[in-house]
Amino acid sequence: MKIEVLGTGCAKCTTLYDNVKSALKEVGKEAEVVKVQDIPSIMKYGVMSTPALVIDGKVAFSGKAPGVAELKGFL
Repeated sequence: MKIEVLGTGCAKCTTLYDNVKSALKEVGKEAEVVKVQDIPSIMKYGVMSTPALVIDGKVAFSGKAPGVAELKGFL
C-alpha cells in the first residue's frame, strides 16, 4: 500500500502525516508513507485544498486532518 500526504508543509499537513503513521502502527499494517509538497504534483490529483490523503493513487479526502481513530477506517 502506498499512502501520500499532500500538502505544502503546513501544521495540518504534518499532523496528518504523523496521524497516518500512528494509525498504521495501531492497526498493524505496513505502508509506504510519502509527503508530497510539490504543488504541480498535488494538482495532478485535482486537490484544491490541503492536507489531502491519497491511498494507492486514489484521493481519500482533502481539506482536513482527521485523528488517528478516523484514519483507521480508511486503512
